[in-house]
Amino acid sequence: MGEDRGLLPDGVSGPADLVDRLAGVGYLADTGLATAAYLALRLHRPLFCEGEAGVGKTELAKALAALLGAPLIRLQCYEGIDASQALYDWDFPRQLLHLRAAEAAGATDADALESELYSRRFLLARPLLAALETTPSVLLVDEVDRADDEFEAFLLEVLSEYAVTVPELGTLRAAVPPVVVITSNRTRDVHDALKRRCYYHWLDHPDFEREVAIVRLRVPEASARLAGQVTAAAHALRGADLVKPPGIAETVDWVRALAALGAVGLDPGLAAATLGAVVKYREDAERVRALDVGALVARAVAGS
Repeated sequence: MGEDRGLLPDGVSGPADLVDRLAGVGYLADTGLATAAYLALRLHRPLFCEGEAGVGKTELAKALAALLGAPLIRLQCYEGIDASQALYDWDFPRQLLHLRAAEAAGATDADALESELYSRRFLLARPLLAALETTPSVLLVDEVDRADDEFEAFLLEVLSEYAVTVPELGTLRAAVPPVVVITSNRTRDVHDALKRRCYYHWLDHPDFEREVAIVRLRVPEASARLAGQVTAAAHALRGADLVKPPGIAETVDWVRALAALGAVGLDPGLAAATLGAVVKYREDAERVRALDVGALVARAVAGS
């Protein structure tokens, strides 16, 4: 019998191969993250990615979908989400139209009519069921920390069997389990039971060199000087006790904004004028200005 390669793409025999293949679709992963993703794919385990907002958790799921040539099916979690919003629902308007049409045609067999109304054609697949029925697919359960405990328990049950039971139809099971990436910004602790079901990885902000490489990849029109100086400034802002420290996405947006203005380097005037690309709260903007944008830029320029 051949070796079970799990959900790995062809040509990937280890984490180093996965680093290269992810880079080919525009995602620069470090060895730790690539190892976690490799093991999750190889062992058919969901990958639980935790870390601050903006460190690349959601982008990893997008990159895996691109690498595998599979659709990305996203379940965005929020407070109050329940099973019907995540799993399936019945298409009541279409059922009602069908019922009226059948009655108009003189249908009298109530059992047959009910069977028709609760057939697969009237079932609306929400993200979880859509991922189970789509092969291959990448299921992104985004910001699971925003959901409540009951939803976590429900999610654990679905991921344990990769199957769901619809009372009217029976059990619907995935022919091939989807690749599952679960993300959390750690606004609250997620229960250990869900984490135990997954392969876990904590994502930190990248080091300076890797973040510059990410910026150059995403904004190729920007000069190396601009990319380095803005990345250095973003790193400095992360140590400024902001409500929302800038993530990689904000660094990229800041460089893109400056490049669109024709900048080849960072200066205090342009930095102050484009703060909206990197800080997202009024309190943060006021704090950055109080810290002296000119001094911060001067340190970033000198450090880069």
